[in-house]
Amino acid sequence: MKILKIEFQNINSLKGDHEIDFTEAPFTVSSLFAITGPTGSGKSSILDVISLALFNQVPRLGKISRAEIINKGALLTRNQKEASAKVTYQCKSGIYASFWNISTARTGNLRDYEMQIFDMATDKALDLKKSDVPAKNEELIGLSYDQFIKAVLLAQGEFAQFLRARKDERGELLEKITGTGIYRQLGIKAFQKKKEVSAEIEKEQQEIELHRKSLLEEEEQKAFSEALYEKDRSCKSLETEVEKLKQNLQLKTEIRERTSEIQKQLESKKQADYELKLFEAEEGEKLQKHEKIRLFGEELTSWQQTNNSCKEVQNEIELNLQRTKTNFGDITNCLEEIKKFIKSDTKAETVEQQLQEFSEKVRKLEQQREEKGTSYKALKREFETEVREVPFQLNGNLDTAAEKLQEMQGFSKARLSELERLLVKIDLENPLSEKQRLRKELEQSRQAERQVARLQSLFDELQKLKKEEDSITPQLEELPKKIALDKSGVETLNERLQKLQLKKEYENLRRSLEEHRHSLHDGEPCPLCGALEHPYAKDLPAQEDGLQEEIKLTEKELSEKQRLLTGNETTLAHYKERLRILQQNEQEKKKELHTQKSTFEAEFGEYDEKFDWAANSTAIDKMIQALENYEEENRKLKAISAGLPILKKLQTVLAEGLELKAQLDEIYSGDNVHSDCLELQKKWNSLQHQKNSLTSLVKEQEAKLHSRSAELERLERSLFSKVQKEGCKDISDALARLLPEQSAAEMRQKKERLCNQITRIEVAVKTLELELQKLKAKDIEKPSEAISEELRNKQQELQKAKETCEELRRKLNNHKETLDRIENIEAGLVEKKQKIRRWELLNHLIGDATGKKFNDFAQDLTLSRLLQLANFRLKDLSDRYHLDKPVEGEDDSLVAIDEHMGAQRRSVKTLSGGETFILSLSMALALSDLASKNVEINSLFIDEGFGTLDPETLDQTLDTLERLQAESAKTIGIISHVDSLKERIATQIQLKRNGQGYSSLEITG
Repeated sequence: MKILKIEFQNINSLKGDHEIDFTEAPFTVSSLFAITGPTGSGKSSILDVISLALFNQVPRLGKISRAEIINKGALLTRNQKEASAKVTYQCKSGIYASFWNISTARTGNLRDYEMQIFDMATDKALDLKKSDVPAKNEELIGLSYDQFIKAVLLAQGEFAQFLRARKDERGELLEKITGTGIYRQLGIKAFQKKKEVSAEIEKEQQEIELHRKSLLEEEEQKAFSEALYEKDRSCKSLETEVEKLKQNLQLKTEIRERTSEIQKQLESKKQADYELKLFEAEEGEKLQKHEKIRLFGEELTSWQQTNNSCKEVQNEIELNLQRTKTNFGDITNCLEEIKKFIKSDTKAETVEQQLQEFSEKVRKLEQQREEKGTSYKALKREFETEVREVPFQLNGNLDTAAEKLQEMQGFSKARLSELERLLVKIDLENPLSEKQRLRKELEQSRQAERQVARLQSLFDELQKLKKEEDSITPQLEELPKKIALDKSGVETLNERLQKLQLKKEYENLRRSLEEHRHSLHDGEPCPLCGALEHPYAKDLPAQEDGLQEEIKLTEKELSEKQRLLTGNETTLAHYKERLRILQQNEQEKKKELHTQKSTFEAEFGEYDEKFDWAANSTAIDKMIQALENYEEENRKLKAISAGLPILKKLQTVLAEGLELKAQLDEIYSGDNVHSDCLELQKKWNSLQHQKNSLTSLVKEQEAKLHSRSAELERLERSLFSKVQKEGCKDISDALARLLPEQSAAEMRQKKERLCNQITRIEVAVKTLELELQKLKAKDIEKPSEAISEELRNKQQELQKAKETCEELRRKLNNHKETLDRIENIEAGLVEKKQKIRRWELLNHLIGDATGKKFNDFAQDLTLSRLLQLANFRLKDLSDRYHLDKPVEGEDDSLVAIDEHMGAQRRSVKTLSGGETFILSLSMALALSDLASKNVEINSLFIDEGFGTLDPETLDQTLDTLERLQAESAKTIGIISHVDSLKERIATQIQLKRNGQGYSSLEITG
């Protein structure tokens, strides 16, 4: 995986748009670069952009959301409305660009973030939801977010702490750095699982013991069974006695109930007799008179109905005579309304005929007006069809429209004359073929224009390649000379250093005895002879250290020379590779230029740089536009010429239509004459019909009144003798005695009900007296209170016996259930003990309450692998040390083995700051190798820490990084504010702060 380009906008203090393209110079010349700038200028923000665009996470903040940005004020530059981050990277499956963006809506509220991935081969976005983008990047790159920040963004500061940590702390730090906390969790889970399943078995065993304590002894079980049998027999005997007492008590109750019921029935009979006497006194005489009159009641009812009918008919005759008078007035008013409507005198006999004639006259005038209107609309449509090419509409006065159209005709003729002068070389008789010819010429001219632009672009690219090639060539000539001089200098210094070291060894052998003498002190035994006095150890000459200083100066000079040699060799390799690429590109561009030029000459003739194809295209385009204007103006003139005669016809038809309208308005001003005439005619006919109906109705009612009066006299003669016979004064008195049939029926029903009620009571009393005699025959002499007392005693005795039985039965059942439960639990325990065997074994191997056992084992393996990789990287950084784990008896921190001191084992706590940085850098590089074991990582970013190095170690470290970059083609970025880096690393991304809290970004090299 290699990062090709970083683009971002308004991230933290970096306001505006920024781009870092690792495929362009100066990064193509040297892939080792520095990110420099003061604290707070935004160096770490560049790394934030990478993780944000790929995974929507930032190492200092975690996952990013809209709420996170609002609450913490993170990422989005102050006073800006949007921010974006884009990283283009190359992986095994191709080149992709991952894009992250957030913006502000019109309301001022921050929208949620958006993420996309683009396939740069097709320049199309992958069909993914934004939540799926980080997982897709993980799939393409081959690293998770945690692996990515450890493999690409190297934080050596964590390893500086890791190196000095005690064993217990080292495990936790290693777990944090490598993200291998899963092993601790597995150890805890194994312990918890074993504890959980063991607790279940222990719980069940305790339950068995608890159940055994509750079991009955064998003698208790036998005694309880015998007692239960005896108590059951006693309960059955008591139940029989209780039932017999209940029956005797119930018999006493029934005798009392029957006696009480007989008394109630006798009271009911007495009440019914009283009500019957009261009815006879109040209603009996009325009912008796009614029954006598009821014999000729139908004739009385008929007389009453006939008398009422005569009165009703008389009232109707008077009402209809009043209606006849009103109808006469309505007819007179309607006739006056018709005269006013048709504007002519009329009579009742000719009303319908005159209305029809008036309707026909108006209809003819309206038809003529409609015909004129139809003609006007048809002519107007014809006119609009003819002049559709002209921007002209009929609005208002037709005379004004005619004058305007004539003016347009004159303007169009003048415009055509002007266009004919411009198109003098064009065959205006065949404009279509001429346009096709011109368009073909225009397309050819534009095609030639595009090819000329492509040729010019190729010329410019060749010049650019040539310029860069010319700038590299002197370096390629000069660098081999420098390298040869450096190699010669290195050989000379190596020879000098070897001579000095041999001389030093010789001096050491010669002066070994003197060194022993220098170490002797009075009072301390000599290691050789044991003497406590040392007379020859006094007045020794001073030891000379000049040779050692000379060796150190030579080693320093040799290191500087080797650094220069390595740097020059690396630069030469870069320049050679770049020259090869430039020459290859130059050949390809020349070949493409030759092909393009041949194609141009084959299509358009000899290539002339001075000919302006753009101006030629513009001239042809203007000619086509003029021809199209001529065609359009010619169509307009023809349309105007065809429209003028039609406009004159429209004026004539309009005048005739206005004259017909005036005639129509003079005799009729309504909307629908046929409807109005029909309405008046219906009103007239309705009034005439009403008049005839009323006349006939009055005659019919007078005949009906005469007929019913005769019937009334006949009924009176028939009833007079009958009513006198029954003692009535007249027919009205007889009608007064006649009760309504419903009232008479209710009286008869009431009397009958009372009689029936008395009969039913008498029968019921006899029945109850018979039942009472039978019950008394079965009764015993003992009183109810004594029976009740005896019953309560027996029931209490029975209840106690049943409770004793239930208690005995419960104890026996509990004993049996407990035995069954114990048997079931023991059967289950056998199976469970077999199943938990694997958990006991797993807990024995890796489990404990804190997960320390398995975590220590896993971290020890991880540490061994990490140290192996770190020592591999350390060989390039320093030949003095390699790392190892501490053995028993040593300090808990890691051990540095000092090869310059005879493989002496030293705690890393004794190392200087620069030495600690070298070791922690090797650990950081090792972690990158470990995290990317299945993925090739070609982009690395190393954070602060170079400030702790002395100049010599800094040079050696940079030499190693340059060699690493040259051997692996990695892009390596160093984040630092050390001034010496600016001199050593030419390619830099410089960040500078301004006075407003913003920072600027500049790439130099």
